[in-house]
Amino acid sequence: MPVEGGSGSGSASAARHPKQKRKAHSLSIRRTNSTEERPPGILRGDMLEGQDSKLPLPLRNNLLDLFGQIEREFENLYIENLELRREIDSLNERLTGDGQAIEGGDPNKGAQKAKASHSTSQLSQKLKTTYKASTSKIVSSFKATTGSRALCQLLKEYIGHRDGIWDLSMTRTQPLVLGTASADHSALLWSIETGKCLLRYAGHAGSVNSIKFHPTEQMALTASGDQTAHIWRYMVQLPAPQPPPDVSAPCDDDQDSSDREEGEVDGDGPSEVPTVRVATATLRSHQGVVIAADWLVGGRQVVTASWDRAANLYEVETSELVHTLTGHDQELTHCCTHPTQRLVVTSSRDTTFRLWDFRDPSIHSVNVFQGHTDTVTSAVFTVGDNVVSGSDDRTVKVWDLKNMRSPITTIRTDSAVNRISVSANQRIIALPHDNRQVRLFDMSGVRLARLPRSNRMGHRRMVCCTAWNEENQACNLFTCGFDRQAIGWNINIPALLQEK
Repeated sequence: MPVEGGSGSGSASAARHPKQKRKAHSLSIRRTNSTEERPPGILRGDMLEGQDSKLPLPLRNNLLDLFGQIEREFENLYIENLELRREIDSLNERLTGDGQAIEGGDPNKGAQKAKASHSTSQLSQKLKTTYKASTSKIVSSFKATTGSRALCQLLKEYIGHRDGIWDLSMTRTQPLVLGTASADHSALLWSIETGKCLLRYAGHAGSVNSIKFHPTEQMALTASGDQTAHIWRYMVQLPAPQPPPDVSAPCDDDQDSSDREEGEVDGDGPSEVPTVRVATATLRSHQGVVIAADWLVGGRQVVTASWDRAANLYEVETSELVHTLTGHDQELTHCCTHPTQRLVVTSSRDTTFRLWDFRDPSIHSVNVFQGHTDTVTSAVFTVGDNVVSGSDDRTVKVWDLKNMRSPITTIRTDSAVNRISVSANQRIIALPHDNRQVRLFDMSGVRLARLPRSNRMGHRRMVCCTAWNEENQACNLFTCGFDRQAIGWNINIPALLQEK
């Protein structure tokens, strides 16, 4: 998670809460990796010397590694197939033996044997079906991603931070700009169309862990590792729009983004833009990292979530602490407010999230929801009566506010899920993953698309957060990650729903 102090990528990454390691699934039959048979000291690149190829050696090694992974997947399937065939042959031999034993015997015993034979044949058929399903699942993962590219196209890259970006959000008033919060102790505002950095906020003494904008005024709320949350005003002027880049053009002369040096920063650096250094209001009282903050409906109060296991409710005008929300057993990871009601949801490393109700001034009720088995990284409201929660247990769950005893939908993925977002109009869930992928699902759990990722586009490290923009009849998704960049995507909603 975000850090209190230093802005280096290594220090920020090391300070994140360690995710629980999961044991990889292993087969009962141990195979010998082909690399073990290679003479010591000989690398893939050395074996390729002398072969005529124009590919760079690191790229060739990478390709060999990928093909090696594919080979191991299919080899594992082959081994499983052999095991299943042995199992089926054994069952068939048993059936044959039983058939010989019941000839001329007791008819009742024969009926029992026939029943057992039918049950055994059902088991063998189930084994065959399982094998076919696992094979098709592996093969489908290697299909071309041309469909995803048509549904989700790169809009713009926003590069200028000098450390990982934890959070991003859109302004809710004109002019529409993108805000990003980074471990480099700064928050930046960007022109969506041009990718130009418009303003830098440098008032925090620690990592900036979240950013949210006031519903009606040009004010921003940022949470930081310096144990404070800041409210600050901004004023920006949008530059003239530029023609969109041709993302389909050949990339022979482009620099491979995976080869970019860690110290390189493209675009307008933070030192070249107007800087705000003083906050309008500073919210204190937490005893640990403030990991997230959000505006309550109306913008007169804000809520903050901290690693001190508490969430605080403040008056904006006076910066006065109104309520301290306690009850979580471990550090909080996120907080979110309802768009139209005085409801707050907080998530925590204790595997739960809590719903706080401030609609009745005299009664502040709280409900605890236990549906995950690992850290709940975020829980967000939808425009309707739903809450969507994401977790390090690799699942996303959709809950009904009217009956939250159990989730109405569970989405299972292959990687930990970070700060999710739900589009307001189409109610599409965007899932950022630790494995650099971003996937789109509908509220019923149907997978709609995966954002394209290659050396030319997509994130090269963990994706931390997503945010939607559905203004001006456009549907854009913004993502940010620990590779120091935010990316804007154009989502073709009609085609997406048609594919569904």
